Amino acid sequence: MGNSYAGQLKTTRFEEVLHNSIEASLRSNNLVPRPIFSQLYLEAEQHLASLEGGSRVDNEEEEEEGEGGLEPNSLPNPYQLHPPPEGCCTTDGFCQAGKDLRLVSVSNEPIDVPAGFLLVGAKSPSLPDHLLVCAVDKRFLPDDNGHNALLGFSGNCVGCGKKGFCYFTEFSNHINLKLTTQPKKQKHLKYYLVRNAQGTLTRGPLICWRGSDFRSRQTSASSCSSSLFPPLEGPGPLATFPSEPTPGANPGILVGAPQGGSASDHPSLAAAVGPAVFNGKESPKHQPLAKNNLSALPRPSALGILSNAGPPKKRHKGWSPESPSAVDGGFPQGGGDRAKYESAGLPCVPQAALVGPASVTFPIVASGEPVSVPDNLLKICKAKPVIFKGHGHFPYLCGNLSDVVVSPLLHACYQNSQASSRAYERLGASAVQPISEEMQLLLTVYYLVQLAADQVPLMEDLEQIFLRSWRESHLTEIRQYQQAPPHPYPPTPSAAVPVTSAQLPWLAGLAASSCNDSVHVIECAYSLAEGLSEMFRLLVEGKLAKTNYVVIICACRNAAIDSCIAVTGKYQARILSESLLTPAEYQEEVHYELVTGKVDSLGAFFSTLCPEGDIDILLDKFHQENQGHISSSVTATSVTKAASLDVNGPPVCTSYSLEPHGIRPFQLAVAQKLLSHVCSIADSSTQNLDLGSFEKVDFLICIPPSEVAYQQTLFRVWHSGVLLELGLEKEHMTKQRVEQYVLKLDTEAQTKFKVFLQNSFQNPHTLFVLIHDHAHWDLVSSAVHNLYSQSDPSVGLVDRLLNCREVKEAPNIVTLHVTSFPYALQTQHTLISPYNEIHWPASYSNGVDLYHESKKYFGLSEFIEATQSGHSLPLLRYDSSFEAMVTALGKRFPRLHSSVIRTFVLVQHYAAAMMAVSGLPQMKNYTSVETLEITQNLLNSPKQCPCGHGLMVLLRVPCSPLAAVAYERLAHVRARLALEEHFEIILGNPSSGITVGKHFVKQLKMWQNIDDAEWRPQTYLELEGLPCILIFSGLDPYGESLPRSLRYCDLRLINSSCLVRTALEQELGLAAYFVSSEAPLEKGARNEALESDAEKLSSTDNEDEELGTEGSNSEKRSPVKRERSCSHDSASSSLSSKASGKTFQVGTTRQLACSSSSSSPSAAVGLVLQGSQCALTKASRQPPVVFLPKLAYDMVMSTDGSGLPKAASLLPSHSVTWAGSFRPLLSKTMTSTEIGKTGAYLQFLSILSRMLIRLTEVDVYDEEEINVNVREESDWHYVQVSDPWPDLELFKKMPFDYIIHDPKYEDASLICSHHQGIKIEDRGMSRKPEDLFVRRQTARMRLSQYAAYNTYHHCEQCHQYMGFHPHYQLYESTLHAFAFSYSMLGEEIQLHFIIPKSKEHHFVFSHPGGQLESMRLPLVTDKSQEYIKSPTFTPTTGRHEHGLFNLYHAMDGASHLHVLVVKEYEMAVYKKYWPNHIMLVLPSIFNSAGVGAAHFLIKELSYHNLELERNRQEELGIKPQDIWPFIVISDDSCVMWNVVDVDCAGERSREFSWSERNVSLKHIMQHIEASPDITHYALIGLRKWSSKTRGSEVREPFSRCHVHDFVILNVDLTQNVQYNQNRFLCDDVDFNLRVHSAGLLLCRFNRFSVMEQQIAVGGHRSFHITSKVSDSSVAILPAQYICAPDSKHTFLAAPAQLLLEKFLQHHSHRFFPLSLRNHAHPVLSVDCYLNLGPQMSVCYVSSRPHSLNISCSDLVFSGLLLYLCDSFVGASFLKKFHFLKGATLCVICQDRNSLRQTVVRLELEDEWQFRLRDEFQTANAKEDRPLFFLTGRHI
Repeated sequence: MGNSYAGQLKTTRFEEVLHNSIEASLRSNNLVPRPIFSQLYLEAEQHLASLEGGSRVDNEEEEEEGEGGLEPNSLPNPYQLHPPPEGCCTTDGFCQAGKDLRLVSVSNEPIDVPAGFLLVGAKSPSLPDHLLVCAVDKRFLPDDNGHNALLGFSGNCVGCGKKGFCYFTEFSNHINLKLTTQPKKQKHLKYYLVRNAQGTLTRGPLICWRGSDFRSRQTSASSCSSSLFPPLEGPGPLATFPSEPTPGANPGILVGAPQGGSASDHPSLAAAVGPAVFNGKESPKHQPLAKNNLSALPRPSALGILSNAGPPKKRHKGWSPESPSAVDGGFPQGGGDRAKYESAGLPCVPQAALVGPASVTFPIVASGEPVSVPDNLLKICKAKPVIFKGHGHFPYLCGNLSDVVVSPLLHACYQNSQASSRAYERLGASAVQPISEEMQLLLTVYYLVQLAADQVPLMEDLEQIFLRSWRESHLTEIRQYQQAPPHPYPPTPSAAVPVTSAQLPWLAGLAASSCNDSVHVIECAYSLAEGLSEMFRLLVEGKLAKTNYVVIICACRNAAIDSCIAVTGKYQARILSESLLTPAEYQEEVHYELVTGKVDSLGAFFSTLCPEGDIDILLDKFHQENQGHISSSVTATSVTKAASLDVNGPPVCTSYSLEPHGIRPFQLAVAQKLLSHVCSIADSSTQNLDLGSFEKVDFLICIPPSEVAYQQTLFRVWHSGVLLELGLEKEHMTKQRVEQYVLKLDTEAQTKFKVFLQNSFQNPHTLFVLIHDHAHWDLVSSAVHNLYSQSDPSVGLVDRLLNCREVKEAPNIVTLHVTSFPYALQTQHTLISPYNEIHWPASYSNGVDLYHESKKYFGLSEFIEATQSGHSLPLLRYDSSFEAMVTALGKRFPRLHSSVIRTFVLVQHYAAAMMAVSGLPQMKNYTSVETLEITQNLLNSPKQCPCGHGLMVLLRVPCSPLAAVAYERLAHVRARLALEEHFEIILGNPSSGITVGKHFVKQLKMWQNIDDAEWRPQTYLELEGLPCILIFSGLDPYGESLPRSLRYCDLRLINSSCLVRTALEQELGLAAYFVSSEAPLEKGARNEALESDAEKLSSTDNEDEELGTEGSNSEKRSPVKRERSCSHDSASSSLSSKASGKTFQVGTTRQLACSSSSSSPSAAVGLVLQGSQCALTKASRQPPVVFLPKLAYDMVMSTDGSGLPKAASLLPSHSVTWAGSFRPLLSKTMTSTEIGKTGAYLQFLSILSRMLIRLTEVDVYDEEEINVNVREESDWHYVQVSDPWPDLELFKKMPFDYIIHDPKYEDASLICSHHQGIKIEDRGMSRKPEDLFVRRQTARMRLSQYAAYNTYHHCEQCHQYMGFHPHYQLYESTLHAFAFSYSMLGEEIQLHFIIPKSKEHHFVFSHPGGQLESMRLPLVTDKSQEYIKSPTFTPTTGRHEHGLFNLYHAMDGASHLHVLVVKEYEMAVYKKYWPNHIMLVLPSIFNSAGVGAAHFLIKELSYHNLELERNRQEELGIKPQDIWPFIVISDDSCVMWNVVDVDCAGERSREFSWSERNVSLKHIMQHIEASPDITHYALIGLRKWSSKTRGSEVREPFSRCHVHDFVILNVDLTQNVQYNQNRFLCDDVDFNLRVHSAGLLLCRFNRFSVMEQQIAVGGHRSFHITSKVSDSSVAILPAQYICAPDSKHTFLAAPAQLLLEKFLQHHSHRFFPLSLRNHAHPVLSVDCYLNLGPQMSVCYVSSRPHSLNISCSDLVFSGLLLYLCDSFVGASFLKKFHFLKGATLCVICQDRNSLRQTVVRLELEDEWQFRLRDEFQTANAKEDRPLFFLTGRHI
């Protein structure tokens, strides 16, 4: 089988297996090769594995387990630990003297380090998470190569100060390492310790013992609390720095050091900033390069970003500069993740090591001689080679450094992927090993081999390859830790042996052998310097002409590898080197090339292309020869039009129309989501946002410094009407007034912002909304402002203004960040909580259109889909001939930036195309087909419209100097061709406005019917229909919207910005638009509309807010129409609202974010056009065509291995970096909506303002009293209309009105009485049966100063009432049991009181023991006006948030006792929301009971308490009858109380006038409690308020009738009258009838009324009747609430009593058919009132002796209802009543046995006939105790 040694390669099949694997992976679409190496090995043995170079470990944990990798195959030496001296400290982490040595404890303490000593960290096996601080003589420590350390040891203890330890064994005993093996300094002295910028001692680089893998041990923040070293290239010195610091730069500044929080918070981040201080001195290992301009706006390299480079280098918007992580923020991001260590013109030699006071020097990382870069390398190679550092040491470069670029990105990528396993290690999965360095390099070679010749390597691709490979190789372990909790002993790692460093060069060469020399592998014997020298030699000799990538490997040093990869392909090297430039460097480079005349050679080259000679000469010649002819011919059309104008009036184009302004459904949806979230923040107990304290809304919109975007926002605010709606401005406002609400973030912004802050301070009752539009712009922290102040003062401005202390601390400012690209804000240091992000809603869900509107968004994903669907003319295109010419010129002019070449080529193409269209057809050969098409349509479009409307061509030139060059050149060509009046050329610069020629301004004014002589277009939207080329400059679009006449988006010059997702999406978002469809938009319709020939491609889109489209016949045939979008508007909103310095996280700054434009639907009117079609007509059918660079096109159209667009995995923004390889899926596809956000946030302001107004208003029931026509008619009138209290003797003579007048009982059965008039038969149905559940009538009422409030009310006055008491801790309360016996229930009732400390004075407790004895009651004779005598009980369920329990204002601050009566299962939630309220908790048996149970227990408890108080106070000499016997039972919806003021004309006159006003509940209660003889009344109530109240209803001051919802109950008089504890509905009516029949007085004060608020949740709505069968989704109808006994009917999950009452309410006619609408013959109901529905009448009688009943002698009843009748009901009692023949009887009992006993006891069979089938039960299971019915007919 080949070799006989286990662990060696099976050579007989190794080559075949490996070759097949490599070939398969190369042919596969999957970039990650299968982990096939395990099949090439036999079972490995440790001692033989070490012969292959040792099983080198890949992380420090393994290093400890394997004895540091020095002796991986040796067994631990037995070592006997010497016993410590007696009495000394043996605690881990402390020395024997008891001093703490742990780094976390002494990091901030001063430590005396002797000269020649260094602080190092020792690892203790017993403290794996800690380092012990030691002082060691540096002579006994190794240099960076692991050599030159003296044998032995010399160290000091930094804890106790003991010095002179000469043996490491002795020292290890002293610091309590407690080793089980022989102590060795190589094993346990692990790290150098360094001090960061704050002076904190932190873990530094690994100590490189014996050349062990030092350079790959990145000091990452996952294990160091604040590493000073960004993971650029390991802990060694930066490789290629100038020998002297650049003048003006601080040599101690760590360029690009990440600003971040502590690494303990973000384990995968490097988190320190500032000069690296090494043991109190600046570390020579980390001297950074400081460039002249400290350029540091970072640019993503084409190889991606440094994933492990730490938190965002530039401050994220919400990152507070005062936060602890903002340690020393004066650094640009530039270097951290993409610093070039070599750049043009800078020498690159080693930085001299700094020498500290003790002459401490450290060796430099590189070894061997420096490598000289050949002269004229750029000239020879035609591109600067880009060298990416890989593993290990990188040699010095010297010589011609300007012709080479060195980057640490690949090294960082390797380091980052090594950290991937730590996520699982934190779960205890330490066995999941990171991918080895050898495998990393081999996978890199695989990846490079697979790249096509026109592809550029991306770091994101490589990182995902590493991640997938690692996951695949450890799939079992990963799944285990994903699905199960971590185990203390993880499983052993896979037995597969990794590729060794000795095999690596051969395997890499084998992998590269099939790529036609695209990848060249160089193996070095000693160091990378050899390979680099060899590469330079091959380059100079021209032997790498076909090679794009050179992989250099040195695998000779102790099984560790050094590597680097050089990109030598001309195309790839140019792209990569340019992408490493920051935006500032890019602009400088281009400006330099233009100013110094470097581009002249390019112009000279172009002049040689044309065989007829120089193009300018050709233009001049053409101009002179054709001047007269052209001027006459080109104006022929306009002359014709002018003639037609004179004869027929002005020409008309029906495609040009203005749209009405409006709001779209999806914008309204976003605004409502924003409002909902602001409300939830206000409701949160952790946020100090009291919406109830604000009276109005004000706002300020902050936008980037773009004049066009500024004018555009002003226009939208002006025309939205929001200023009028918010009451901020009046009609006829001026533009100057609008300008104060929009802030352009430029150098003058600070003054205007101070005014805003001052206004917010001066108007505390105004809620200010600070809207940060385009929020992904300028993410730089203000901490770096001082570095930029000389070059760009606007850098960091957003942070300085929007995140200033005044904004964060203001209680009345909410900040709304609005962006289309929320992932730029979603960083680990954001102040915006993920819970505060409001995302743009999807238009479709499962194929269903969620927002029914005529316009559908057509954005990037739709462009991609339409392009991929195979149209003959795709919407996204690239120009292959343009790209080919750019590539060729790039080789000819290697020193010119590619954007310069691209711009000059494109301008040349446009110039040639214009010449070709104007009569020089030979110039077609010097332009591309695409450019020629654009130019032809641009010139021809005005000729097809009677008004001359044309199309817009957007030419995007990001670099402003190049844009100026393009403008001048195209304007010159246009002038020489005499085309000045055919189309306009506009230079769009963010810093300036729009300049349009007079001729075109005149046209625009005519089209838009503008009479203002001074008018000039100020936004691009106002260029609607103007034929023009818009040269759009600026590094990024700032939200400028484009008109619908945009037809072509020429983005061929954005090459350098397409490698960052935000930049790429912003550029492509310029083409986003709305499809307007008369029918639902379907794929087929869309595709049909998009298919067209080249001539029809002159369509554009329209800005929804500006101009509308009018269609033609063809539009009707193809109903898809298009509108222009606002690129400025966004899809996603990160909601972050700032007020009171708290984020929308628990306990931090409030911040919101949203997106949308103030767009409005267009009025699309189809009209027939005569003649040819206007370009706008065609535009409404099709989107613009987008031309992209080839690189960007491939990025957008290609997908990665998971099927997502490759662009979705790009770095989100220039200003952020990845925190690790594990990345969130930012978006399935790039679907961010680019439009609509302005309209959404303006709508949000509008509805927020309306809501603040509504917060002071509530919906109260506003209904007239019912059954007024059947009111008890009596000649009795109260004597005195103006009496304040009833006269007892007169009141006793007043008859009781049985009729129910409360409008909530409109659907209840009428109660008959002997006073009823004959008109009762006329009572019809006030509602139809199907309207039983129609919403009750309400009215909006503004809350008065005496209103009751729910939990959302916050004000200073009631803080103490709600629980904010200075003497009591919040939520401090005690639970007390209170028991009493009640015979009717047959058992003792045990209730629980929750009593806050602040309310204990209302109760009496035993001494000692503190047992609750009673609730204090006042005396009847008390006359104090300071408190309310009657305790108030409020039963409630399901309304912990919305119940009106805050009576502080209603009681006008008076002392009162208020008790909430809650069910046991709701106790916790009520206590949470109302911590300062007394709770009475009902027993658990009442959890499913209705309101009757609560009323019953309140009354019985109150009577029992009255007896206790009488006994207690009788001992104090007080008579029992003097104890106050009243309580208040109030509904939880009572919100306000009113009083009627009556003005009588005379003392005895019945004529009077009256008015109603709001008063406090205190006023009403004290008035009633002061009534004479009040203790003689059993029940006192109030009238229900109604706006329709008539004078007749308040004429009588008092009524003897039913009272509801707010009753004052005399528990003494009603001792023997109980509420029915079983009842759910109408229990108050039932109780009123019982009280009256007992001969007691019920009094209603008609001059007082109570308003009840409509509350949509809780209360009786809490009871839902459902089937007990869990999977049944069928609705249960009331007819199903009863069934025959023993049937197979579906049982219901509801109380039996509720089923009974609901059934009788809806289907009582089944039991009482003769009673239906037969009011002359009611149903006799004995001892109870049950609602039989509005079509029945009932007659209530009581069976109690001496009770008051109506005379029934003349009544014949149509039915008899016996409900749970007791012993008072006898046979003789029933025989007093008369029934119709055929009348029906219904007997209801608790069980079937009781049913039969009742029939026998009452002798019912004498007069009633029963049948077996007439027995029923409620549809309850047996265990739910159903009620049983028996029905019969009268004989």
